[in-house]
Amino acid sequence: MHEHLFIAFHGASFDPLAKFDRPEFIKKAVQRLVELRTEYGVRSFVDPCPIELGRDVTMMKEISERSGMHIVCTTGFYHEERGLPIYWRARTANEIADFYISEIARGIGDTGVKAGAIKVATGAPTVTALEKKFLSAACIAQKVTGVPIITHTTKGCAGPEQQQLFEAGGVAAHHCLIGHCCINPDPSYHRRIVDADSYIGFDYIGTTPLQSDEVRADNLAKLVHDGFRSQIIMSQDRWCGWLGRFFRQFRPEEFANLEQLMSPTYTYMFTDFMPLLHSRGVDQSDIDSILEDNPRRFFAGEGIPEKATKQVRYAPAIPKN
Repeated sequence: MHEHLFIAFHGASFDPLAKFDRPEFIKKAVQRLVELRTEYGVRSFVDPCPIELGRDVTMMKEISERSGMHIVCTTGFYHEERGLPIYWRARTANEIADFYISEIARGIGDTGVKAGAIKVATGAPTVTALEKKFLSAACIAQKVTGVPIITHTTKGCAGPEQQQLFEAGGVAAHHCLIGHCCINPDPSYHRRIVDADSYIGFDYIGTTPLQSDEVRADNLAKLVHDGFRSQIIMSQDRWCGWLGRFFRQFRPEEFANLEQLMSPTYTYMFTDFMPLLHSRGVDQSDIDSILEDNPRRFFAGEGIPEKATKQVRYAPAIPKN
């Protein structure tokens, strides 16, 4: 529900050291999606890549056809600090919305590919005035087209503020997936999101420098046990390829995690994270519903079912000395 094939920050293509072997990348991406499909039965892969971060729908289409994986792409831009092209910053909310509507209803350029959702992003700790304009545009486009909204939050901040802006824009909460909430360790933050009837993204699974997976599993299990299973979205926000060097300088100890993110780990959620959930009283039927029922309902635009509180409770193990 939130993975990426390819990422390229604006300006990377000007770097003479930025090498990209397109046929080899497509081959690698196809292999990884075939593994995900054949080993774990995944049939749909949502890539909410912002337009200015290297979104390449022609490449997505080829990878989809060759892998047998249904790929959903999005329209929409990134947050102010790392995105929002100058040209589009100067447009009105209605002009931006018209562009989004065109990519959803008529297709992206001449590719024949139509966007299946709207991506919005905000920085930390709060939503900027410029970002509010792009969220307003997303609201306009959502109400015209009916497609859902998938968000990026930076550092697990501003999710409730995004919800308030969507409400002010006339968009029902169940049309919105508030992303990257699992970076924030505070269960009360998660409750604010689900109590307002949006979907909540635990979609940074495996990115341990930002948050441990044990904390993610604790918080996800708590939501399940408290009756919010039908609002949880699980994913990893991994990518298969990256153009050029990274957008900032990394400390040597950070590269180990970067290598992990660049490895073929679309399957990590199944191999490593799900056992953590099982050990916390989240059974396979819960996981199946999160992975199948929730995305289906989200894209269909259906309302959130009544919550059903589970009786199972997880008691964290006492750490051994």
